[in-house]
This record gives sequence, structure tokens and C-alpha cells, in this order.
Amino acid sequence: MAEPLVIIEGLEKSFEHMGRTLHVLKGIDLTIRAGEILAIVGPSGAGKSTLLHCMGTLDLPTSGRIRLSGEELTTMSGTRLASVRNREIGFVFQFHHLLPEFNALENLMLPGLIQGLGKKEMEKKASALLEEVGLSARATHRPGELSGGEQQRVAIARALVLGPKLLLADEPTGNLDTTTSESIHDLFFQINKDYGTTIVVVTHNPGFAESMPRVVRMVDGRVFKDDAGTQARQLSKPDVEPSEAAPPADG
Repeated sequence: MAEPLVIIEGLEKSFEHMGRTLHVLKGIDLTIRAGEILAIVGPSGAGKSTLLHCMGTLDLPTSGRIRLSGEELTTMSGTRLASVRNREIGFVFQFHHLLPEFNALENLMLPGLIQGLGKKEMEKKASALLEEVGLSARATHRPGELSGGEQQRVAIARALVLGPKLLLADEPTGNLDTTTSESIHDLFFQINKDYGTTIVVVTHNPGFAESMPRVVRMVDGRVFKDDAGTQARQLSKPDVEPSEAAPPADG
């Protein structure tokens, strides 16, 4: 069995709002093994995106621990966290966040150039990834000249360009039509298969979630259920009685 890549223990996150303390994460314990692909689902306000942001060090938890590849993230300095974020974690969001003044190839090259890697090296990596996501013919097109699905494919390729161990995706198909969404879903599975990249996806799409080998369901800042997706359940008898059924993922 693969070693744990991410270990989360007792994770809590609170926000102060208009004189009140809002408890968003309420003691999350979660282990994600290297090479896993899983979905995090639950109603709006369950804390899914907050958990993802803490996991990716975009936000700091109020208390608890997060370890990535055995390293304790919650005690690192801001400079060290930025380095880990750049080298080991890739992000894909609902909005692609591509820079409009650069073309697709240049958008892919930027993470490496910021890190100080050579232009030729990054151009080679970026070109190869654009070909893998089916966009080599669109390399010189700027984001405004690409469809929504093409923009998201560029964003996914950009997240992979430095070879991260962990890819975090927050509603990556939330703004796409059904057909385009399915092609993006297939791309995530292909990435996981080809590179062994550990992938965690927050989604409201029940079909996508249930196609995952593992589904983590959150309710009110806690893990409500952590179980196998449809594909895995087909290989064994269901272990969930009707009375234990989880609430719907949408909300």
C-alpha cells in the first residue's frame, strides 16, 4: 500500500465576522495516500473549499496539523510555505486565472520562470504538456481566444508544469457545459494514471464524484462519510445501510 502523502489531524479553522466567531472546520482528520484520486463533496458551507485551501497552504488553520510528504506545514515560515507551494502543489480553480496578456504557452512557462528555471527548459516542458492536453495548436493563442474548456485545460497543464506531488482542484468544471465538463473529468483520470499525481477535487457534480475511487463527504465542517466511489463499490458488497445514506452532494 502506498505511503501517506497528506496527513491532516484535528484541523480547525475559524473566522471572525461582525463580532462573531464562525467555526468552519471542526476537527478534520484525513489521510490521503500517494497516487490517490478522490472527491470532496457536501452542501454549500460545509467547509470543502476551506479544507482545500488549508491543505494547499493558501490559508492557515486555526489549529491542528497538516503534513505533506512527512513535513509539517503548519509550523513553516511564509517563505518556506511559498517554496513548498510552488514545487509540490498544483492548483486548479473554477476560474482559470490565466494571465490575459500572455498566450497559452507563456502562461504555462510562468511558474518555472518565477522559480528561476531556464526559458528553454520551461518552453520544452510547457510545449509537451500542451500537446498532452490536446492544445499544441493553440499554444500562441491568448486566453480570450480560447473556449472555456480550452482555458481550463491550459490551467490544468500550468498546474502540472513543475511536476507537483499533489494537485488540488476546486470546482474545476463549475462554469463549463456538460460535454466539456466530462472531457475535463477524463483528463484528471488520465493525469492520475500517467503521472501518479495525487489529485483532490472539490465538486458539486455527483456523477464526477461517484466515478472517483474515494469520496469524502463533509457536513457542517466535519467529515461525515469517507467511502469508496461507485467504481470501487461495484467490486464488493455495499457497506452502507439505507439508514446511513449520506445527504446529497449538491447544496
